Amino acid sequence: MTRKWMALLAGALLLTGLAACQKKDEGPAERAGKKLDEAASTAAEKIEEVTSKVGEKMQEAGKSIQKAADDAKN
Repeated sequence: MTRKWMALLAGALLLTGLAACQKKDEGPAERAGKKLDEAASTAAEKIEEVTSKVGEKMQEAGKSIQKAADDAKN
């Protein structure tokens, strides 16, 4: 029974020690990674905006072409 408690205590101390050793501050790589994530997100938003605008312009052009074709028939 004593060995069981000693093993349990040793495991708890090990986990406590590991938790205390974790660094809470971000390093330069972590900060750079976050900036890259933000840049990628911003780029994706801009691409979505441009794609939407292009789609709208293509629909307008299609309508103009259809109107011109209809007018040419008459």
